[in-house]
Amino acid sequence: MRRLRDSQRQRLYAWEDRVVAPHGGAPLPFAAAQGMVDAIWAELGLRYPPKVEPLPPQATRRMADANRLRLRLPAEFPPWVLLHELAHALSSTQDGASDGHGPIFAGLYVQLLERYLRLPATMLMASLREAGLRAEPSARPVFLEEAE
Repeated sequence: MRRLRDSQRQRLYAWEDRVVAPHGGAPLPFAAAQGMVDAIWAELGLRYPPKVEPLPPQATRRMADANRLRLRLPAEFPPWVLLHELAHALSSTQDGASDGHGPIFAGLYVQLLERYLRLPATMLMASLREAGLRAEPSARPVFLEEAE
């Protein structure tokens, strides 16, 4: 699952700026993040949600980051950023294997955007295809496959 190059990364960011960000809602405070992560994780039927930590001040080139065990967020962030980082947590394993911004990540991200921002999955999937991005609509958290 680990990829040497995240080939969809820049195109996905451009798609996100064009399609998702305009519907992102008002900024959320960092203090609300762990409760939201815990609630979403529980709604998905999962245990052991990632821990939310502040994004370090020296991280000036990124808005946020995440892996299976941790989400790092700034003092304020739009809701779609939290969902983007949760999709990274869902598409990563505890040992660091990740889909990057690949089809599994994109599929999970679409599922989260549909469920929590109420953006139509059909519109999101069509716009991903138009942007030349691949998404797996039936993607599941990758760490569930490890347990099977």
